Amino acid sequence: MDVSYILNLLGEDREEYFGAVAPPIMQTSNFAFSKVSALRAAFDNEKQAHLYTRGNNPTVEILRKKIAALAGAEDALILGSGAAAMATAVIASVQQGDHIICVRKPYSWTEKLCRIILKRFGVETTFVDGLTTESYTDAVKANTKLFILESPNTFTFEIQDIRALASFAKGKGITTIIDNTYASPLGQRCIEMGIDIEVHSASKYLNGHSDIVAGVIIGSHERLGAIYKSEFMNLGAIISPNDAWLMLRGLRTLPIRLRQIGETTEKVAAFLKAHPAVRSILYAWDADSPQIALARQQMNWGGGLFSIHLATDDISPVEKFCEALKYFKMAVSWGGHESLIMPACAFYPISYEGTRTYPADMVRLYIGLEDAEVLINDLKQALSCIV
Repeated sequence: MDVSYILNLLGEDREEYFGAVAPPIMQTSNFAFSKVSALRAAFDNEKQAHLYTRGNNPTVEILRKKIAALAGAEDALILGSGAAAMATAVIASVQQGDHIICVRKPYSWTEKLCRIILKRFGVETTFVDGLTTESYTDAVKANTKLFILESPNTFTFEIQDIRALASFAKGKGITTIIDNTYASPLGQRCIEMGIDIEVHSASKYLNGHSDIVAGVIIGSHERLGAIYKSEFMNLGAIISPNDAWLMLRGLRTLPIRLRQIGETTEKVAAFLKAHPAVRSILYAWDADSPQIALARQQMNWGGGLFSIHLATDDISPVEKFCEALKYFKMAVSWGGHESLIMPACAFYPISYEGTRTYPADMVRLYIGLEDAEVLINDLKQALSCIV
């Protein structure tokens, strides 16, 4: 299906709302019925009917159709955060006594879900580096029911072979879930590569304006129907109609934003890679990356997120560099219009001497919609704190 049609027309039955070009915000919790038979029919098919906004809302329904179509899938569910989307999808896929294999260093809330919360209910998780298909396949046990992928991950950017893992899992009856937030549905076609369930933090590229928090689960009618009837409805982690409308507005410019971000990121990454104050760069689209062939095979673009190791062993110059930047904002998250930095040294107290998941010289950068020259000049002046 054509992307322009999806973003501008799909699901928007304008004759039903007075010909308005922008769909209305159906800001209601409840829907009324004049006939008992109609109410009965709504109870029988709440996922498609309009009975109560916790289950389905007309504004959210338009968004569901667009997100599913963008990913080349049959259906999508919209939730209140990416963490809620991942937790709902994972919980729906396992039960007591099951075993999960998850890529090492995933999104922090995915790791806590598997390492801490699910462990309390008798679900075991093995974390693997994911750099080879064998890291997953060799860890399979008789009770393995789920593979969790995040490719690339969003701090060190390791990539998994999506097609190979999806094919292996299908042969073993193992469900696959991937966090595809880094690349977006346009940047990486996970459902078409055989993944069962695709998850996104929609706060990032899908919305793109840093003004809502949302998550999506994407998959087949069968899988998402089962999730809807149980975990989705019971946990109730829904998005508001107003936030769904904001996300619909953000989606209109998704291809343009991705194109601009990708082009600028390549220029900024090239500048940093050549700078003497930068020890190394971690970027999925870097020509010298050991995984570049796989990246270009399964990704349509390199994304706007990467990390650098600064050429210093002290935290003080790292902090000075971050604080000297004028255009880059220091903040969590990414995917909006604004460029960001996230220094790994902020994860720990200044006096911390233990083992660090990410070394203190590491800084993650997100490239937004500013001009490349502006961002490069900002980085150039801030890097003087290092050399």
